[in-house]
Amino acid sequence: MADSEKIMRRSPRNHLVSPSSPNPSSSACKNSSSSTSRRSPRFSLTPNGDSSTVNKPSKKKLKLSHDVDLKSKKQKKNAANYSFFIGDPIPLDEATKRWPWRYHADEGRETNDRSDDDEDKVMLNVKCHYTQAEVDQCIFDIGDCAYVKGEKGGQNYIGRILEFFKTEEDEDYVRVQWFYRAEDTVIKDQASFHDKKRVFCSNLVNDNLLDCLVSKLEIAQLPPNVNLRSSRSVASCDYFYDMNYYLEYATFCNTMTDSITKSNDFAQCTDIQTVCSNDHSNLGKVDVAVLDLYSGCGGMSTGLCLGSKLSSVNLVTKWAVDTDEAACESFRLNHPKTKIRNESAADYLDLLKEWEKLCKLYRIDCAEISPSSNSRTSRIKTRSYADNEISSDEFEVSELLDICYGDPNETGKRELTFKGDVDVVCGGPPCQGISGYNRFRNVDAPLDDEKNQQIIIFMDIVKFLKPKYVLMENVADILRFADGVLGRYALSRLVHMNYQARVGIIAAGCYGLPQFRLRTFLWGAHPSVKLPQFPLPTHDVIVRYGGPREFERCIVAYDEGQPRSLEKALVLRDALSDLPEVTTHETRDEMPYKEDPLTEFQKYIRSSKSEMLCSGLKDEVKIERSILYDHCPNPLSEDDFFRVCQIPRKKGANFRDLPGVIVGSDNVPDYALTLGQGKSRRPFARLWWDETVPTVITTPNCHSLAVLHPQQNRIISIRESARLQGFPDYYRFHGNVKEKYRQVGNAVAVSVSRALGYALGTAWLRLSGDEPLMMLPPKFSLSNTNQLFHSLSSPSEIEQQKTEE
Repeated sequence: MADSEKIMRRSPRNHLVSPSSPNPSSSACKNSSSSTSRRSPRFSLTPNGDSSTVNKPSKKKLKLSHDVDLKSKKQKKNAANYSFFIGDPIPLDEATKRWPWRYHADEGRETNDRSDDDEDKVMLNVKCHYTQAEVDQCIFDIGDCAYVKGEKGGQNYIGRILEFFKTEEDEDYVRVQWFYRAEDTVIKDQASFHDKKRVFCSNLVNDNLLDCLVSKLEIAQLPPNVNLRSSRSVASCDYFYDMNYYLEYATFCNTMTDSITKSNDFAQCTDIQTVCSNDHSNLGKVDVAVLDLYSGCGGMSTGLCLGSKLSSVNLVTKWAVDTDEAACESFRLNHPKTKIRNESAADYLDLLKEWEKLCKLYRIDCAEISPSSNSRTSRIKTRSYADNEISSDEFEVSELLDICYGDPNETGKRELTFKGDVDVVCGGPPCQGISGYNRFRNVDAPLDDEKNQQIIIFMDIVKFLKPKYVLMENVADILRFADGVLGRYALSRLVHMNYQARVGIIAAGCYGLPQFRLRTFLWGAHPSVKLPQFPLPTHDVIVRYGGPREFERCIVAYDEGQPRSLEKALVLRDALSDLPEVTTHETRDEMPYKEDPLTEFQKYIRSSKSEMLCSGLKDEVKIERSILYDHCPNPLSEDDFFRVCQIPRKKGANFRDLPGVIVGSDNVPDYALTLGQGKSRRPFARLWWDETVPTVITTPNCHSLAVLHPQQNRIISIRESARLQGFPDYYRFHGNVKEKYRQVGNAVAVSVSRALGYALGTAWLRLSGDEPLMMLPPKFSLSNTNQLFHSLSSPSEIEQQKTEE
C-alpha cells in the first residue's frame, strides 16, 4: 500500500488476493448478493499454481480442464460426453418466486457490472429453470452435491447444486455453492494432519456451464464438537462438514442454514450500543476465568478485563505464566489476586500433564486440597484405586494453583479440572525465529526452529485445557514470513481441534493511540459459544505499511464507501504534553503531576483503577489519581548526552543537524553515518508533537531509533512509553529501568486488548452477530468504564449503582 493510503478510506479487502494452490480462498466465486467481486475457485490459479493471474485476472473467459469449450452454445449429445436438462421447465410463476433476482434484474440490480471477469458474471438473461439435469449418464437434482471439473492434473472441486437454468442463448448453466478442502483454504499446506474427508461449506456461489459437473457426492453435515467424532457417521459418506469457511478474516465458524441468504450481510458491522445500554443492571456479575500465557506485565489480559466490564461480563485473570521474573512481579503488583507462575509455558504444560497422570493413578479427595496463595507447596494424602492403605506415603505437588481431580462443579463427572475451569486462554507466544534481527532464520522449515516452538506449545495447552475462548497475538510477520507458515499453522491447529476461528490484523493507532503497531490476532471459540467479532476502528489512522498481501482481507477496517464516524488520529502532544519535565538522570519511581490533563486522552489515561473498573469510593479515586509512576528515562552516557544537547528542538532534527558532521570526528560516531547505508535519519532523531511512533520497542536506543523527547534532552521515559501502549497511569512496573522498558515494549497495546475484551464480552453473552466486525460504543477508546457506564445507563440504573456502592 502507498504511504498515504488510509486504513479507513480504502479497504484492502476489496482487492483480489492470491493464496496459492487450487485455492478458493484467494478469490472467490461471486454471489449475486455479494458486495465485492469474488472469483470462482476454478479460476483462482493457473494449473501450475502460479497466483499471478489472480492479481491481474484475465478479461477473457478461461477454459476448464479437459478442453471443455465454454463458448459452445449448443449441447453436444453423444455416447462419450453429453449434458441436458430433464423434464419440463419449472413454471415461470414458481421460478420467479424462487429466484426473483434472475427475472427482475432490471428493477434495480445490475449484477453483471459487479465484476470485470466474464466467468463470474451472474447470468441475468435467464429463459427458464429446471429441477433435473443429466451429465454423462449421471442424473443430478437441485440440492445434490457433486464434483466439478478442476484444473488439469489437479483434484476436482466440490460443490452443491443450487439452480439449473437455460439462458436466452440456449446455454445450459448450473449454479454451484462451493465447499473447500482444508488445503484449499488459507491454511494451505498446514492442513496435512486434517481428516481428508473433512470439507468446509462456504457462502461463495457462481454460475457454471452444465457440462462441468462430473459425478454426484454424498456430503454429511455433522454437529460441531471438540471431542472425537464417530467414525461410523463419517464412513458412510464421501465427505463431511461441520463448519463454514469465509474469506473475510479467514473465518471458520459453526454452520448456519441461512449462510447463503445472509451472505450479503457478512462484511457488515453490528452496532450494539443499544444492547449494552440495557444490560448494566448485571454489570460485573458474570465471572469468566482467564489464563494469560506469556503474560509479560499483563497488557493483554488487563485490556481484556477492562473491556469486558462494559459488556456486563467480569473477566478475571486467575492464572498467568511467564519466564520473565520482573514481568511476573509487575503482574503481581497490579493484579495481586492472580496466581502467577514464573516458568516456561512448556514446564507449565508438563505440570498439567504430570498432574493428570498422578490423578489417574490415585484417587484424590478434593476436600484435602487447599493450596494457600501464600504457600509454595501443597501436600495431598492419597489412596490407590485398589483402596490399599498407603498411610506412610505422601505426594508433594508444587503450587497446584487450583488444579484438582474430582467434581468441584457438580457436573457428575470426576476429572482433572481447574476449580471454576479456564474459560479464556490468551497470550502472545514469542516467535523469535521470524525476527528480522535473526540472521539465521529457518525459511524452509520455520516450525522446526526451536525459537518458534512456543506457538506449538501454546496450541498444545489449548488442546489440553479446551477453554471456551482463545485469543492469540503476534507480529504481522507471522502471516508474511515463509509464506505465513506459522500463522497458518496456528489457525490450522484451532480448526483441527474443531474450534471456530477468525484472523484479524489490527493497527493500535486505530483505537486511540499515537502509535501504529500492526499486530495479528487470532480468535478461537469452542463450538458451543459465539465466535467473537473484531471491533471496528474508532480513529482515522494512516497506514504506513500494509499487511501481508494474501491476508489483506484480514485487515480490520471499514469497507470502501461504508458509512463511518471516526475521530481524528492522536499524536504525541495528545498523549504526553501534560507530563512533568524530568532529566536523563531521573530516578524517582513516584512523583506528583504538575499540570491538569490537557486533552481527552490525558483525562482518560489518568483514570484511577477504581474508575477503570467502575468500582471504589471517591476518596480512593482522588488518592490514586494524584501519583505518577515510572516517569524516568533510560540514562544517556556522557558522550550521548553531549550530542543530544546539541540536537535542535525542532521537527525532523537528527544527528545531521549536529555541528561539524564529519566521519570519524569525536562529535559524530561512524555508526550514525553508516546506518541504512548512510540514508537513515533515525540516529539521535527527535520525535515531534504532531507525529506518531511506528511502534514502542523494548530497547529505546538513540543510536539507531528516533526516541528523543521533542523538547527535553533525554530518551522518552518508561511512563511515556507505557502511555503510548495504552497503560493507565496507575499501572506500575517492577524491575530496573531496562527491564521496565522491555516489559512495556513486549506488551499487547492495552487499548487494543480492551476493545477486544468488549467484543469477547458481547460474544460471551451471545449478544454479538454473525458478522466478522462490530462497532464500539461512541467515545469508547477515550472513556473509562465508569464514564461509559454512565453515558449508556438510564438515571434509575445510575442511582441503583450508587446505592449498591
